[in-house]
Amino acid sequence: MHLIALGISHNTAPLAIRERAVFAPEQLREALQDVTKSGIAGEAAILSTCNRTEVYCGVEALNGEPIVEWLCDYRDLPPGDIRPYMYNYPDQEAVKHAFRVAAGLDSMILGEPQILGQMKEAFATAHKAGATGKILNRLFQHTFAVAKQVRTDTAIGASPVSVASATVVLAKRIFKDLARQTVLLIGAGDMIELCARHLKENGIGHMVVANRTVERARLIADQFAAEAISLAEMPARLPDADIVISSTASQLPILGKGAVESALKARKRRPMFLVDIAVPRDIEAQVGELSDVYLYTIDDLKDVVQGNMQSRVAAAREAEKIIDTRVVDFMQWVKTLDAVPTIRALRDTATAIRDAELQTAQRRLARGEDPAKVTEQLARALTNKFTHAPTDALRRADDEGNDALLTAARRLFGLDEE
Repeated sequence: MHLIALGISHNTAPLAIRERAVFAPEQLREALQDVTKSGIAGEAAILSTCNRTEVYCGVEALNGEPIVEWLCDYRDLPPGDIRPYMYNYPDQEAVKHAFRVAAGLDSMILGEPQILGQMKEAFATAHKAGATGKILNRLFQHTFAVAKQVRTDTAIGASPVSVASATVVLAKRIFKDLARQTVLLIGAGDMIELCARHLKENGIGHMVVANRTVERARLIADQFAAEAISLAEMPARLPDADIVISSTASQLPILGKGAVESALKARKRRPMFLVDIAVPRDIEAQVGELSDVYLYTIDDLKDVVQGNMQSRVAAAREAEKIIDTRVVDFMQWVKTLDAVPTIRALRDTATAIRDAELQTAQRRLARGEDPAKVTEQLARALTNKFTHAPTDALRRADDEGNDALLTAARRLFGLDEE
């Protein structure tokens, strides 16, 4: 059996194409059963995210064209619209692609960990649908192990490469235990929501979301068990905030030096960590002049992110070496599958000979014949019948001058070279 991985991703196709090819989670089971029961693929798994739609298949013939046609037909896509953006990886290339995807090396953000969870969900769905078999089961288990090794042996995920994650990392440097800290999030856009998610995942003690429209603040607050307030309430709540993160569309500063100075007095000079990721800035630059204040702007964070991205690129080179080695390991296992039918046939033949001779011996013993003679005859018969076919083949090889078969036989049966 062969492996094929084909699809489109953010590297090859624009959003307008990717969104037409995506599978909703509730569509996957039916799609998997359709592609396998139709005989197009013996095994199949579908990975479908906002950045990629990929089909991993175990097939008898190394031809991805039927799978491409199935995908276009199933998603009602004109082939001419999607073919220019598709990739089609056979066998070893398919294995390497799966390993690189799971390790985050093919992601929009290098080294991001979310794709591994998405691949695990894709495999679990395919497995439950009965669409996977020996080769895909082994491929995905191997894929997950490789991704874990890359995470363990390299620094691919050690450094934050998004503004939101960098903000949380900096906060953890200033406050050792985020569980004891309160964060004030100013604004209710996507960036604030992402920061809230990172903070929640890192165990922040309490979150307060402030916005001009409280209803909008509440949409974010409700997701993360946070508190929603209006901007008018912010000055009174500022002294409670150990961390302040602001990202609004305001054209004028929302937080001035005087307000922060008053908050510091109320806090008895306990430090405050402020992050302004708005453009134009939400927090007056003069706030950074205050003692016990750590103020970072979007440019400061971009410097952190850029430095960390360079670190990830170096780690990615190490990861590629790990993947190359593990691809070889997997392909060696695939090659052993070619020997399975021969091994099974050899064992079946040996078992049939054994059973036949054993029945003969049992009948002779039942007639009262000498057990020693019956045992000796059983051993002789097994030896003769087990060696008959190989001996016959070797004689013919000798007559034909087939030295390769003679050499192979010595290796196969572990015979002395002499």
